[in-house]
Amino acid sequence: MSYTAKDIRNVCLLGHSGTGKTSLVESMLYMTGSIDRLGKVTEGNTVCDSDPEEAKRQISISLAVAPVKFKGCKINVLDTPGYFDFSGEVMEGLRVADAGIIVGSAKGGLSVGTEKAWKYLQERNMPRAIYIAKTDEENGDFNGAWQTLREKFGRSVCPVMMPLWDEEKHIETLLDIVYRRAYQLEGKRRKEVPIPADKQDVVDELYDQLCESVAETSEEFMEKYFSGEPFTQEEVIQGLHNGVKDLTLCPVVCGSAFTGLGTLTLLDCIIKLFPNPVEIPNRKGTDMHGNKVEIDITEDGAPYAFVFKTTSDQYGRYSYIKVISGRLTPDMSVVNARTGNITKLGHLYTMCGKKATEVQEVCCGDIAAVSKLTDTRTNDSLCDPKHPVNLTAIPFPVANYTMAIAPKTKGQEDKVANGLVRLSEEDMTFHCVNNAETRQMVLTGTGDIQLSVLCAKLKDRFGVEVTLSPARVPYREKIRKKVKVEGKHKKQSGGHGQYGDVWIEFEPCDSEELVFAENVFGGSVPKNFFPAVEKGLRDSVQHGVLAGYPVVYLKATLVDGSYHPVDSSEMAFKTAASLAYKAGLAQANPVLLEPIGELHVIVPDSYTGDVMGDLNKRRGRVMGMNPVEAGEQEIVAEVPMGEMGTYAIDLRSMTQGRGMFTYAFLRYEDAPPAVQEKAIAEAKQMQGDEE
Repeated sequence: MSYTAKDIRNVCLLGHSGTGKTSLVESMLYMTGSIDRLGKVTEGNTVCDSDPEEAKRQISISLAVAPVKFKGCKINVLDTPGYFDFSGEVMEGLRVADAGIIVGSAKGGLSVGTEKAWKYLQERNMPRAIYIAKTDEENGDFNGAWQTLREKFGRSVCPVMMPLWDEEKHIETLLDIVYRRAYQLEGKRRKEVPIPADKQDVVDELYDQLCESVAETSEEFMEKYFSGEPFTQEEVIQGLHNGVKDLTLCPVVCGSAFTGLGTLTLLDCIIKLFPNPVEIPNRKGTDMHGNKVEIDITEDGAPYAFVFKTTSDQYGRYSYIKVISGRLTPDMSVVNARTGNITKLGHLYTMCGKKATEVQEVCCGDIAAVSKLTDTRTNDSLCDPKHPVNLTAIPFPVANYTMAIAPKTKGQEDKVANGLVRLSEEDMTFHCVNNAETRQMVLTGTGDIQLSVLCAKLKDRFGVEVTLSPARVPYREKIRKKVKVEGKHKKQSGGHGQYGDVWIEFEPCDSEELVFAENVFGGSVPKNFFPAVEKGLRDSVQHGVLAGYPVVYLKATLVDGSYHPVDSSEMAFKTAASLAYKAGLAQANPVLLEPIGELHVIVPDSYTGDVMGDLNKRRGRVMGMNPVEAGEQEIVAEVPMGEMGTYAIDLRSMTQGRGMFTYAFLRYEDAPPAVQEKAIAEAKQMQGDEE
């Protein structure tokens, strides 16, 4: 079946982990006949959680796309993970969705995931609805849940569905407030039943509230409402649609993914209340000269598509795209705006979890996948060759949780590095660098669960087992007093010997780089050996005498020495300089420097005391506090890098996931004696292990 943009809805499911997002997608697919059997997360057989790690952990790890076909429309449901470690996947889904559904639970009150999801949608001015799941479970409280949501998010939150309990507190009936009807399920079909007499007043009251909200969506409706004339069914739907699109209304729906109650009514709401892609404002980007441009979303316009996700596994490599304008067909030639290269599209597919179904056309607003685009990556724009545009990129979260990664078997470092490069094509929220200074491969991501998943994927896909350990802190060393020492290298081994003799003054200075000077009189050291002395010192400062860390703020002045007309050489003077360095720095009162970074933490007001107390334990210095919108505070502090290893996890624990932070290197400072002792002991142990 071919679709037009008006038949498409792109909806992103958001919310806390465990609220039932994946189960809701499963229910949508089952109730509309796309699948024959209702999968369960606990059994690892759902459509959206198809990765082996997802089945094993029983959580969503990756963004999944599931097209749901209902009443002539195609609803692309984007199922996002609830764990905050995988917020990059949420950003991908939000980038191409035209509306969001926040999935909350009827049990347990307002979750952090619900708050974050609302914030994400608010920041992007995206239409939204709230789905209250698990209404049929014990201790489920739909009324309490939506009232809490209304108190938190305002009067825009209004229910359009409501469950009905029987005498035994079982929920078998659902009230559709928009149509003022009651439904029960018979298999996969809805059957209309009479509204209980004792519930008619509740329905009428909620319907009146809906009509009041509809009246506020246009002047015409406002006049009609105050004249006392009732709205027609079409006017109510139109008013709700306008209110959702203008962000003045947030419908609250409910149901049970397990029984399917409410699922079809939810799909009705998506089609009738959510905007189609053409109704969304123009998409922004930049042209090849960096000028801001906007693309009109039209079905017959030039082709523009945005790559929002990349997967590469045993099933092949797929670039997931949303067609922003025009339409795409196989073998069409487009330009990659990032590289400037012309790309010929291969096969096009509709993805349902991991299942790929080939299609011959993808219309404006639709979501699909293209295979084997080896030069294309996430955030790329595929465009009309005449007018290439870089569409606005996905704002991925900053990676700030760092661990050292190493293979369990020595010699497999390249295998680890190559595996991580491949995995980074799929997940752009982590990065890995080889730190030559600390001699570690350092992996930085968004949290411990993400890094654990990466390690598991390295084993399963690339056959290499790895271990994680705390990353070493890149300390520095400096001296605190001036010394003058001799370095003499004299060796006789038959024939020409080796002779180099230097006197060097070492003293502190303000430059991080080594400052080399010479103040030699009378040619005691010939000028042609000065570069060798400097080279010997520059090689030496890479390793300090305390713990082997680079030496900074050092000035070395060559003041005297001697040479042999036959046995002196550049190598001999280089060695002599190295000997002087080792002798001199040991006498110059060396000290270890630790890196200090500037920390910016944003937390709700109620957590500022806990965060400040924790920063004091980390030897942090609070530099100031700035109020941020929505009752949040920004705390600015200077904290030693050595105290920040687990901060991403600890802040999440302290603030129940509500806090966020950035951290950037600022400068080096003298380390306290206890820190120095520990760092020196660790360095000696490391040297012993390597030997």
